[in-house]
Amino acid sequence: MKTLFKLLLLGLIIFSQDALAQKTKKAFNGKNFKGWVVPTPNYDNWTIENGILHVKSSDDKKGSILWTDKDYTDFIIEAEYKNVSGVVDTGIFLRSELNQIQMGISGSLKKDVTGSPYIIGKGYPVFSKIDGVLKPDDWNHIKVKLVDKTYTVWLNGEEVMTYTTEEIPASGPIGLQLHPGNTMAVDYRNIKLAEL
Repeated sequence: MKTLFKLLLLGLIIFSQDALAQKTKKAFNGKNFKGWVVPTPNYDNWTIENGILHVKSSDDKKGSILWTDKDYTDFIIEAEYKNVSGVVDTGIFLRSELNQIQMGISGSLKKDVTGSPYIIGKGYPVFSKIDGVLKPDDWNHIKVKLVDKTYTVWLNGEEVMTYTTEEIPASGPIGLQLHPGNTMAVDYRNIKLAEL
């Protein structure tokens, strides 16, 4: 009887977790910028070809941010990205420019800290664990879950970081960064979102 009860309880827990899991939906259709606010002027920093979002620096190296056209509170964002050329220093902004999940080389640290949080005024409070997980010359899959003030990051299916901050707005848009001051190119595909 106890064994049957334990099995039923385990099944209920698994069912509850599945029911709570949110399925992400396409946030980038691979054809145009529907759902996003393209920086102006664009200078061809952000272009789309064959389902891929190409991001590259222009000669002025000013940088820019591609924001979602709506605000989010709790959410999951995931994408595949690939470093194409130069010193790739990019990331995903969470609700504002105050909080970012780094992708690529940190300009200040001169090393790859993909998956680590960067907070304006605090720098990198913790570092992700990407050794043996990051594929430097290939497509990588990054997933960020933000609930209230806590964000968790997965890279290529492995959880690499979780962090809680007090310095984050309650809601705001999500942004992809083209870092100023660099000559770089990075590609994105399969960008998906889920509101929690």
